[in-house]
Amino acid sequence: MPKPLPIQFQATDLAALAGQKGRIAVLSEPGQPASPAFRRLDRLTKGALGRAAASEAFGKLKPGEALDLAFPPGIAAEAVQLIRLPKKADQAQARKAGAAVGKTHGAAGSLVLAEAHPRAADIAFGLALRAYEFDSHKTGEKTVPGPVTLMAARPEAVARAAAPMAAVAEGVFFTRDLVNEPANVLTTHDFAARLAAMQELGLDVEILEEEDLTRLGMRALLGVGQGSESPAKVVVMQWHGGPKGEAPFALVGKGVVFDTGGISIKPAAGMEEMTMDMGGAAVVAGVMRTLALRKARANVVGLVGLVENMPDGRAQRPGDVVRSMKGDTIEVINTDAEGRLVLADVMWYAQERFKPRGMIDLATLTGAIIIALGHENTGVFSNNDDLCNAFLAAAKAEGEGAWRMPLGEAYDAKLKSRIADMMNVGGRDGGAITAAQFLQRFVKPETPWCHLDIAGTALLKSDSTLAPKGATGWGVMALDRLIRDRFER
Repeated sequence: MPKPLPIQFQATDLAALAGQKGRIAVLSEPGQPASPAFRRLDRLTKGALGRAAASEAFGKLKPGEALDLAFPPGIAAEAVQLIRLPKKADQAQARKAGAAVGKTHGAAGSLVLAEAHPRAADIAFGLALRAYEFDSHKTGEKTVPGPVTLMAARPEAVARAAAPMAAVAEGVFFTRDLVNEPANVLTTHDFAARLAAMQELGLDVEILEEEDLTRLGMRALLGVGQGSESPAKVVVMQWHGGPKGEAPFALVGKGVVFDTGGISIKPAAGMEEMTMDMGGAAVVAGVMRTLALRKARANVVGLVGLVENMPDGRAQRPGDVVRSMKGDTIEVINTDAEGRLVLADVMWYAQERFKPRGMIDLATLTGAIIIALGHENTGVFSNNDDLCNAFLAAAKAEGEGAWRMPLGEAYDAKLKSRIADMMNVGGRDGGAITAAQFLQRFVKPETPWCHLDIAGTALLKSDSTLAPKGATGWGVMALDRLIRDRFER
């Protein structure tokens, strides 16, 4: 699996500019004094850099955007990227600037002249995130990315600031890899094995098999996977970085490795994207990896329910009634509303076993949230203003779009069943809300809880600022930030 590019941090060496064979990125801003590196490159390129910086095209760029000078005269570099970035740039602008380098990084390598920029670590982080590529299943000769060197006035200080960001980047990559994998590779067996391998990072990992789930009474979850050859599993990952005996914070993820819709089968067009229906579990896994890599000083437990929703002769039918671990009965109206059945049992198990100080679940749960919010924001539902506001603040700080959606008793009426305690769907109108309302029935009153519907943000059909098209890794940065800000001392 790909890992973030290693970045070397070095003191600024103006003498090395002429011989750099890859790409050189230099920061500038109209109206600000030229940096020493800029002046050196301008002389080497016989004034080409200065003319580019004075051009109308550069003046129209937004902070973080780049203008390329291909094969400039006087130096060996294949290109010089002139990136507009003021000294007072914010975090998002600095990461965007780094992403401009990462997007074009190639075999010859990249040299980034950050000099004394206060956001140098964020520039490196943006570069690492955008340089991601998922090519595990492509044959033929592959381009090996060249080295990345970031030159700064105080390289040791920048390296220290960048170290925890490198752990986050690896967690994001892990999440993206999982979401991008095809379902014939990422079976429930393979998924569980990849999580079990994280024991070498210091996580305690436990895999609950179908017999364990049957004994626990997780029949809502088991019903989803009963039509598949891949057995259902629940994986529990624990990170013990906080005070001994302190209740953990819980993260719960939906891990449907492929979703045909079951007997309520989906249309063929676009079904190939349902390899991403385990996106919630992937984010939980990426966060847990990040916490272990950066040795987070908090107690966190991540639980994921892994199933495959297939329509064979044993598959769950519309009209079936299943009993959850909690004991409530559920009439299955639509077998394609399966994620909430998985989460209901795993969330209840998390609360029964760990008595968490709070809980957040993540799921690619509804198409309705995409209708409501598009692909810019994750839908956030919560029973606790304090936790919800803390998460929204963390998401905003990390540039990950999130928007709070309503809950309310009036929506419960839509889930009323004639023959069971509830139905698993409540109709098309307010579909994302009734799904969250369903999940809230499996949250104990004393548990602060947020539900994150990431159906619109987990995978994109076009590039974003920090990721190529495909899996985004949305949520790893925000949740890591929440844990750092709220639970670590």
